[in-house]
Amino acid sequence: MMTKASAFADRWLEKLASRKLLVWATATYLAMTGQVESGDWVIISAIYIGTQAVIDGIAKLRGYDA
Repeated sequence: MMTKASAFADRWLEKLASRKLLVWATATYLAMTGQVESGDWVIISAIYIGTQAVIDGIAKLRGYDA
């Protein structure tokens, strides 16, 4: 049941915004509300966006539609 809910949420999130943008927006919100320090915000954003870019590049090289 949880897998179905997760798949449903993933489909809608992909339609509404990319995961990279969602992570950035979440980190920004947390930084604005004081739950994350600005240095942590930079680390969260850079690691996730950088890692996702590498994954997307590998998928493109292998011919996957990612």
